[in-house]
Amino acid sequence: MTPSVLSSQAWSAPTDVTIVLETQPDQLDPCQSSKSQVGKVIKQNVVETLTEISPENGKITPRLATEWKQVDDLTWRFKLRQGVKFHDGTPFNAAAVKYSVERTLDKAIDCEIRVKYFGGIDITATPINDYEIEFKTKTPQPILPTLMGTVVAMSTATPMGKITREPIGTGPYKLAQWVPGQQIVLERTNDYWGSKPKVTKATYIWRSESAVRAAMVASGEADISPNVAVQDATDPSMDFSFLNSETSRLRIDAAIPPLNDVRVRLALNYATDREGMKGTIFSKQVIASTQHVVPGINGHNPDLKPYPYDPAKAKALLKEAKAAGTPIDREIVLVGRYNLYPNSEESVQALQAMYEAVGLKVKLRMTEAAEWYKLLFKPFADNRQPTLFQEQHDNNNGDAVFTIYVKYHSQGGQSTINDPELDKLIDEAGKSTGEKRTKLYQEAFKRIHEVDVPDVSLFHMVGFTRVNKRLDFRPSIATNSELQLSLIGFK
Repeated sequence: MTPSVLSSQAWSAPTDVTIVLETQPDQLDPCQSSKSQVGKVIKQNVVETLTEISPENGKITPRLATEWKQVDDLTWRFKLRQGVKFHDGTPFNAAAVKYSVERTLDKAIDCEIRVKYFGGIDITATPINDYEIEFKTKTPQPILPTLMGTVVAMSTATPMGKITREPIGTGPYKLAQWVPGQQIVLERTNDYWGSKPKVTKATYIWRSESAVRAAMVASGEADISPNVAVQDATDPSMDFSFLNSETSRLRIDAAIPPLNDVRVRLALNYATDREGMKGTIFSKQVIASTQHVVPGINGHNPDLKPYPYDPAKAKALLKEAKAAGTPIDREIVLVGRYNLYPNSEESVQALQAMYEAVGLKVKLRMTEAAEWYKLLFKPFADNRQPTLFQEQHDNNNGDAVFTIYVKYHSQGGQSTINDPELDKLIDEAGKSTGEKRTKLYQEAFKRIHEVDVPDVSLFHMVGFTRVNKRLDFRPSIATNSELQLSLIGFK
């Protein structure tokens, strides 16, 4: 740490905060705010969404949109908040929303929001007047107001077709400084449309070691550290645990031998000792998962059971697959990511040992965030090795649509499977409402878990956030994807 950076933290004003993250954000483009390390800095701080989902009850609430109504099956109309300006002085209006939606959906840029949430959705935005806009879709989108909680408003000065380093939003904070490798600084604006937050300036720094981050908060060098490892969360007066909206898994590349044999994919699940990792590598409070959404999300199937730890059955399945000609002796690459979550490296090391114990050849390859993101999305390399991919997914948006298309539909940006029957279920669920929507998603998750088996589902995660005692702040289910400075007070 440079002396200048240290001094700015140690002698900060009483209403300044320092937040120490586990990973440096690779970019700050508004349309990447669905990335957790980006969203924790800019989402609802620098840039804001049209709607917002309450972490307390999951209800959709107004943000930049004040009200909305469904005109017909394919049309929604939103009224926008008046008197709002972007940080560059330009007005927030329907034209800006149209621009923001079109930039988000522009395939010329690698926008995670588009790939993650808008797969299979064709949407057109048309201003009715300055403060009213209409959205038309080619297929029914009954939860479009929820979907608009993922799209952030950005100034029309934001370049179309290329990534920007300078997010210009409507939020209570603006980007004041970004020194790559050192720090990001946000400063409170004077003309925010909403209530004035108590935090005047936030400095973001990053340290990869959980123990270091925890010590920084304890000493007062930092104020908040999300994602502290369980072994470092030792002070109940500062460490707050919460069941967050993240689910961890290994994505199985089901297109490449030997992983294209479902017996091998089942063997991986039976070879995974989930209970053995609870209370050691993972918190003892995590919940073994069967699907990639947490309980409480519409479409979660409560009837599914985790695969039991049964290495003998795993060996028998591999023997059967080998007898049928599947090349189970082929080396499998297990791709992990440093600081994906606390103890993420230790978890893939343990999984590697479990899979080798039943007779598979597994090579571990650890990656940093930038390389990991490239491997997360299509297009996948044609000449790739059979791969297991360590992943964690956040869905705090209340509905399975924000998970199931991108992860499991054949056209999904992160999917490794092609199951026409599953595609039909996902497509039909996406345009359905009420109990029918719920049951179709539950049926889809059952098929994923029992028929396709495209992953080793691990845990619904528990997060630990360390908060300095001078702050009045409690983490919530949303904390891992956004950290709203306006929710922070001082004692």
